Amino acid sequence: MHVYKNNSKQGCFACFLHRVIVNITHSAPGAPSKTIRFLNVAFDSSGDSLLAGDHQGNIYVFDLKGNRFNLVQRTMQACTALAFNLRRKTEFLVALADYSIKCFDTETKELVSWMRGHDSSVSSISVNGSGRYAITTSTDTAQLWDLDTFQRKRKLNVRHSVGIQKVFFLPLSNTILSCFRDNSVFAWEFDTLHCKYQLPTAVEGSTFLYKSFAVTRDGRIFVAGGKSNHLHLWCLESKQLIKIIQMPTKVRAVRHLEFLPDSFDGGSNQVLGVLSQDNIMRFINIETCKLLFAIGSHEEGISTAAISPNGRYIASVMENGSVNLYSVQALTQEANKPPPPQFKVVEDWPKCKSEANKLTMKVTSGRSERPWKSKGNKIQTRLLKVQANTSLENKENELPGGLNKKRLQALLKGYGEYPAKYRTLSALAHWSAIFGETPYIPLLAFPFVKLFQNNQLICFEVVATVVVNFCQHWFEYFPNPPVNVLSMMENILAHHDKELLQHFIKYNVTSQVYAWPLLETLFSEVLTREEWLKVFDNIFSNHPSYFLMIVVAYIVCSRAPLLHCNQRQDFEYFFHHRNNLDINVVIKEAYHFMEATPPDIHPQRVLDDFVPLTKGQYPVFNKYPKFIVDYQTQEWERIRQDEIEYLRERQLMHELEAKAQERKAEDEAWYRKQELLREAEEQRRKMLLEEEKKLAEQRQRLAAVKRELKVKELQFLDASRRRFLKYQQDQRQMELKRLDDEIARKASIREQETAATVQDVEVRQMELESQRQLFEQHLIKDQESSTQEMKEDIDASRRKADLEDHVVQRLVETDREEKQKAQMVAEENLAKAEQKCIEVDWRLQALHKLRHDDQDREKRYEEIAKLLHDNRVKEAELLKAMREAEEKKWEEVIQKKAQLEEEQKAAAAAHEHRKQFLEDKMNGALDLAEKLQREDGFFERLRDLKAGRTGRGVEFQQVPKSGNVCLNDLSASESSSYMSSVRRQELACQERELMAEVRQLRQKLTAQARIRHPPTHLSSTKWTT
Repeated sequence: MHVYKNNSKQGCFACFLHRVIVNITHSAPGAPSKTIRFLNVAFDSSGDSLLAGDHQGNIYVFDLKGNRFNLVQRTMQACTALAFNLRRKTEFLVALADYSIKCFDTETKELVSWMRGHDSSVSSISVNGSGRYAITTSTDTAQLWDLDTFQRKRKLNVRHSVGIQKVFFLPLSNTILSCFRDNSVFAWEFDTLHCKYQLPTAVEGSTFLYKSFAVTRDGRIFVAGGKSNHLHLWCLESKQLIKIIQMPTKVRAVRHLEFLPDSFDGGSNQVLGVLSQDNIMRFINIETCKLLFAIGSHEEGISTAAISPNGRYIASVMENGSVNLYSVQALTQEANKPPPPQFKVVEDWPKCKSEANKLTMKVTSGRSERPWKSKGNKIQTRLLKVQANTSLENKENELPGGLNKKRLQALLKGYGEYPAKYRTLSALAHWSAIFGETPYIPLLAFPFVKLFQNNQLICFEVVATVVVNFCQHWFEYFPNPPVNVLSMMENILAHHDKELLQHFIKYNVTSQVYAWPLLETLFSEVLTREEWLKVFDNIFSNHPSYFLMIVVAYIVCSRAPLLHCNQRQDFEYFFHHRNNLDINVVIKEAYHFMEATPPDIHPQRVLDDFVPLTKGQYPVFNKYPKFIVDYQTQEWERIRQDEIEYLRERQLMHELEAKAQERKAEDEAWYRKQELLREAEEQRRKMLLEEEKKLAEQRQRLAAVKRELKVKELQFLDASRRRFLKYQQDQRQMELKRLDDEIARKASIREQETAATVQDVEVRQMELESQRQLFEQHLIKDQESSTQEMKEDIDASRRKADLEDHVVQRLVETDREEKQKAQMVAEENLAKAEQKCIEVDWRLQALHKLRHDDQDREKRYEEIAKLLHDNRVKEAELLKAMREAEEKKWEEVIQKKAQLEEEQKAAAAAHEHRKQFLEDKMNGALDLAEKLQREDGFFERLRDLKAGRTGRGVEFQQVPKSGNVCLNDLSASESSSYMSSVRRQELACQERELMAEVRQLRQKLTAQARIRHPPTHLSSTKWTT
């Protein structure tokens, strides 16, 4: 339960947390039954602060995290709209009934600015995402304000017949959306205020008028609703109506729309809250069109609502003027539903029908309770008053030096059972586990144990009856004191003696100091036996709430000495010891409180009537947080096991200590023996040291003699080494001179060989040139003879093939082109192979040259003698490589000649094949012509033509020309001559390439010889005497 105290004397607030609902009611001062109605609510950007304004102009800020509220401003007139300033977190905007807008600061509570300009009531305030600008909307105009200067920048005016519904900023964009009463929706550019676009009419001729609007956080989906159960979903990117959602038939009009934010949807909100005319706000999924949950009812209607930006809370202003705060997590997630009830009603007390105003309670959860309802089904709100600085910390009160649990456990451990006067506590612990963990149960049971010493059963049942009836709601906050009961008593005290309560607050004295000691001891510490019996006679004869009233009466009757106390220790002492007080006056005052306490703060509305113990067996008592008791039980069991382990370890430690003593005596005897041995060893060590000193002196003398001999030996070795080095140096100089002479001689020989090789190559070139010319002459003669023969054949063929000359000529051309292509490809491949062979040879020789040159340079200074041998080997390898190259060239020439012969044979075979093909084609053409000309009278002429073709030496008769002469056909002689000229050119080209390769090889050999043995080296080398 969250309790707020209004320090401004404007009334008090009562807030009830019923699972997921917090109800905030503002009552007028001096008239608890009169409620000051809230009108508007708004969340800040974090969603942890709630701004609420009532119809009297009071503006409150509720801190949802700290469970605090504060009156930040009194405007003295009703507010019509609220909004936080997004840039400055402590400032907020409020629209008032005088058509003005004011900006206040929540911390300083001062007026920041006052903005005027509207001629009618402001219905909404929209703040830009940057927090610098705001738009205020009324029915006739919308105005754009700069929140840094609080000056009006622009104003939107419309005709009175049209009217404005709402103007607001789109999230995550620089766009303003304006909605008018004629269903027109315009989007404006914020910087220039130029119209960007207008949404088209949804349904032509429709009377459905928009009244409420909502936009998703990403600014993509726009929802509109009005006097219908239909919702229109617009896509602002495509400017199209994408969906129409039909609400249930119970919904006849939509009053308010708002999307429910979700941290994981990226701004594309899917849950929409729809507040309809029946004052129920339904939340639907716009994708699946399913109803998720609803808040409000016909009895508790909602007038307006706001959802926090973080999506955690929903704040709704109810029709009765209160504010309900809902937890979205508990409403939407199945996992956050409350656990099963922890309290069970074993036997319902019969309802008294004669008492019309009797209040009953139905417990539905161990952590929360529903608002009390009278027979008229009207919600009765408790008015609980607590000081603003009252501490409700969860700290455990210390017990006085009387009975406590540890002492009882010590007695049980020592005697195996409780004494007779303590068996009641054991029975209570067996009845319910919490009584074995509650520290004040011994104090509570003590007076009854003293009273019923001879009958433990009656004692137990009386204590159980007291716990069930007069200790209601005590164990809900276990292991802490019952702060809910203490809060009720504090509200009663505030009502009847506010001065005394202020005195307690002044000295930081809480209800745990002045009320809880009286409750937990049942007055046994402050009353005598007779007084105690008199008090409990009255307590047992009245409603259980009388027990709380008599505690408050005791405090009020003791106000005189309490007002003189100013130390916390004095207050604690007062409520733990007997005081001079007339108990009859206390009892009378308690009855007065029972009658004078208002119903809204009377404990009677919270506490059940007296219920006796059930017959047959005792009732189940589980009205406490079972998990805490179980945890403490487990902790006690763990402590017991730790004690057993400790005792076992202590016994083991004693045994180890005895063994350690024995071992210590043995160790002392052993140490004594070791001491004697050490002394004997020390004497012998001294003798050894003396002998070692003598031996060391002898070794030093011997080492000195050895050192002298070693020095002489090193001197002799150094002298001999120097003589050997001088001799070796002379030998190397002589060897260098000899090698220089040999190198010069080799270089001259190589130059001579190179010149001879060049001359041989030139002679060879001349021989190849003469052979080429001779070969050309032979080729010309052969070609002339073949040309003559071909001319004769062609002349005969031309006379024979006049009719089919066109077809045959095309076949010849096709065959010729294919042959030429094949021949060209073969020649190109041959040339490429030769070129690759030459390149590989060159690269191989270059690689050998580079490798041998590198080896020569590296080893020239180290092994000059070996260099000469390497040069000889290289010369032999070079000669061998030249011979191999020459052999390869001759082999290539032989292969080319063989290839030429093969090509000539292939050409002859192709010629025979072509001749056979021509004969076949000619026969087919003659047969066809004979068939075609059979009816025209040319049969005899064709037959003669065929006969003439079979006889090679006979010419055909002249056939009448049909006009099908192909002017592009070439003669066979021209084709043959063309082929022979091409062949000659190819042979000449190959011969030129061969000669070029020879010249390149000669130049390469010469260059290699010059690089290895440059002539300048010989000229620069001089012999000196």
